[in-house]
Amino acid sequence: MATIDLNADLGEEVTDDAALLAVVTSANVACGYHAGTPAIMRAVCDEAVLRGVSVGAQVSYDDRENFGRVARDVAGDVLREQVADQVGTLSEIAAAAGTTVRYIKPHGALYHRVLDDPEQARAVLDGSGRLPVLGMPGELWRLATEAGRRTWCEGFPDRGYAADGRLLPRGKPGAVLEETDAIVSAALRLAGGVDSLCLHGDSPGAVAHAVAVREALEADGWTLVGL
Repeated sequence: MATIDLNADLGEEVTDDAALLAVVTSANVACGYHAGTPAIMRAVCDEAVLRGVSVGAQVSYDDRENFGRVARDVAGDVLREQVADQVGTLSEIAAAAGTTVRYIKPHGALYHRVLDDPEQARAVLDGSGRLPVLGMPGELWRLATEAGRRTWCEGFPDRGYAADGRLLPRGKPGAVLEETDAIVSAALRLAGGVDSLCLHGDSPGAVAHAVAVREALEADGWTLVGL
């Protein structure tokens, strides 16, 4: 049986969390530093429990003004404590809802920084206990693997890729896909080489895209299972 996870960024105050939780199998929950509040985190966790959706901590730089998408130079020890704070907050809320945080995934600028920056990657790992890591191959992945931590590889059907296999920077032509057919085609193409597919909850038409991707994956023989 071929299995794959479908994840989305939730709790960011910009999308229909409940509708997406009816479709996806894992939820990357914003932990308050780029978006989200304790009340929103609790609402997402409550609904995730009802839907059988796995919960992950979507940690970021402390930068609500820029939605966590601007690169920051943060000292390693400071970043470690910020990550620990985010994971700790979500873990308490998840426990109260009857679930646990099953993985960590950096958000935005931090996601891309830890692909190449070993100091920042180490800070993320040190601040997140022994949680598995969801992301793309890079420094964070390498260090997690060396530490014996589980890693899951993800692909992005709603984003464009550069020749080096990295995501095109937002703002460049083709960086963000908005047509459902193109997103579905990308999902089917990526599915065989990743553990999870990510759909951005802040993208226009996010719910419709998620429904279409899930239907296409299941029609193609995939069983969707959370992380």
